[in-house]
Amino acid sequence: MRHSLPLAPQFYVTAPQPCPYLPGRMERKLFTALQGDAAEKLNDSLSKQGFRRSQNVLYRPSCSECAACLSARIVVDAFRPSRSQRRSLKRNTGLVRRVSSPWATEDQYDLFRSYLDARHADGGMADMDVFEFAAMIEETPIRSRVIEYHDADSGDLVAVCLTDMLDDGLSMVYSFYDPKQVRRSLGTWMILDHVDIARTAGLPYVYLGYWVPGSDKMGYKAQFSGTEIYRKGQWEPLGDPGDYRAETHPLSTDPIAEQVANISFPDSRG
Repeated sequence: MRHSLPLAPQFYVTAPQPCPYLPGRMERKLFTALQGDAAEKLNDSLSKQGFRRSQNVLYRPSCSECAACLSARIVVDAFRPSRSQRRSLKRNTGLVRRVSSPWATEDQYDLFRSYLDARHADGGMADMDVFEFAAMIEETPIRSRVIEYHDADSGDLVAVCLTDMLDDGLSMVYSFYDPKQVRRSLGTWMILDHVDIARTAGLPYVYLGYWVPGSDKMGYKAQFSGTEIYRKGQWEPLGDPGDYRAETHPLSTDPIAEQVANISFPDSRG
C-alpha cells in the first residue's frame, strides 16, 4: 500500500530588524524555500495561510511582540467599486494591458527606479540595482506573469505588476507605477484591473499582500469592499478598519514551533 506524505519543508526565522511599516518596532519573518516539483502546490497551499512569495522564498511575519500585519485578499464576487474607484476606472480607459512571461526590461527598471525614488526612497528596496530587479522579476519557480500597462496614445509604460497565478486567485507580488501621474490613482487601478482579470478567469480571490493597521503605506488595502484578512488561522471579513489596532504584546504571536505545527501542507500525490 502506498501512502502520500505531506510536503513539509524546513522553516527558518530571520533575525529581527527595524519594521518598515510601524516606527519603533522590530520585524521578524518565518520563511521556507520554494523549489522543486512541488513548488506550485506549496505556494498555493501556503498562500491560503497568509504567506507571500519573494523570488524563491515563501514568508510570513512572525514578530515576537506584534501581530499587526494581516494578509489581505479581495473576494471577487463580493467586490463593488466605490465612487472614487469608479472615477479611477474612467480615468484609465486609455491604458492598454499587456501580459508576458516574467522577463525584466530596461523600461520596467527605469519606471521602478522612478517609483522608488519618489515614494520609497528610504525603504529596503531603495538600493536595488538592475540585476537585483531582474532577479525579483525572473526568479520564480511557479506560474508568474508580468502585467504591463501602456498609454494607448503615447505607448509609454506607466505601470507594472508582477503577478502569481494561484489555484484560487491572483497574487499581486509587487507593483509600481509612474509617480508623476498622481491623478490616475494607478496603484488602485491595478488592483481593480486584477479583480476584473480574476472575474473573467473564474478565480475567486485577488491576494493583496499585508494590510497593517496604523501604517499609512498600507492603508489603501482596506479601501476595497469584499476584503478578507487572515487572522488566527482563518480568513474573515475585514469589516471596519477602525476596529483594528496595531498593539504590541509579548503574547501576540505563538511560539515558532507552534506556528509551524499549525501549517497545513499539500500531500505528495501528483
